[in-house]
Amino acid sequence: MKHFLGERAAGIAPYVAGEQPADRRYVKLNTNENPYPPSPEAVKALRGFAAETLNRYPQPCSDRLREAIARAEGVAPENVFCSNGSDETLFLCFAAFFDRTAPVCFAELTYSFYAVYAAFFGVESVTVPLCEGYRIDLDAMRNTPCKGYFIANPNAPTGVGIPRAAFEQFLKAVPDRLVIADEAYMDFYGESLASVAAKYDNLLVVKTFSKSYSLAGIRCGYALGSSALIEGLNRVKDCMNSYPVDSVCAAVCAAAIADGAYREKTARQVCGERDRVRAELLKLGFTVPESGANFLFAGKGKIAGGALYARLKENGVLVRHWDTPALCDFCRITVGTPTENDFLLKTIKTILG
Repeated sequence: MKHFLGERAAGIAPYVAGEQPADRRYVKLNTNENPYPPSPEAVKALRGFAAETLNRYPQPCSDRLREAIARAEGVAPENVFCSNGSDETLFLCFAAFFDRTAPVCFAELTYSFYAVYAAFFGVESVTVPLCEGYRIDLDAMRNTPCKGYFIANPNAPTGVGIPRAAFEQFLKAVPDRLVIADEAYMDFYGESLASVAAKYDNLLVVKTFSKSYSLAGIRCGYALGSSALIEGLNRVKDCMNSYPVDSVCAAVCAAAIADGAYREKTARQVCGERDRVRAELLKLGFTVPESGANFLFAGKGKIAGGALYARLKENGVLVRHWDTPALCDFCRITVGTPTENDFLLKTIKTILG
């Protein structure tokens, strides 16, 4: 059969999202969703949205949402960019700031979308191995010739974070290189660079409503940075989609980010459960780096990573596993509710006999 794929689409290896099976009911701990519902204020905004206004396009730059984000993050609205999920922001970063003239650098073991986007845009990528404790090696990155960096903090899938002071030191050491700090899981770590995003010309902080705000189903992300970097993102955004954030999404996310107390409360609950589950997994003989995210990277135990994934799935628990040399020994386990986590631990103990 004749196909019409272009050379780029035919040759690309797409990102593989976490599975969303419908064959049965699972304890779903595979895609790092927040186990708690969104803020009551966000729910109220959704239910109270004036549906009769949907005949009009949304604001191209999501002005009201930008203002709400700016208030919450302590920056000016001109330092905020809104998108249809943080992945879209990361995609636009490649379009706006990177090309074939110089490589981009990121960790060898990190969010796999960085490599997918680099390949899609034909940008050479240089990867740096993690160092002891599964930490991102900032010293090696600094000594790697490149135009800029994508740094997930806390990192995915390991969950290991970089303290703010160490990250700022790195920023000062590479003033002529762009540093994109992907802070999708930052609210479970508490070392954000958001408040200084406009202070450094070479820093762009990327955040999402999917994790700590419990809004993975609404798809919204944002970036914080200098007005020049924000203008660059808007320039390429308007070449692709002038209205990336719909009106309903903007209203719900503005209400969610204004309710900081609720976000902090649920993040504390997740962190408490994360530390409890990690302690139990360590007792069971797993290697589990200390996580700053809402998930745990567990492996090298009495059972292979792939076998643990398969046995858990048989017993109604979904976790994430990658069948690659660097990751095959591990599973990434999202932190669920206390009840979900108890079931996970009980199932693992049963599997281990």
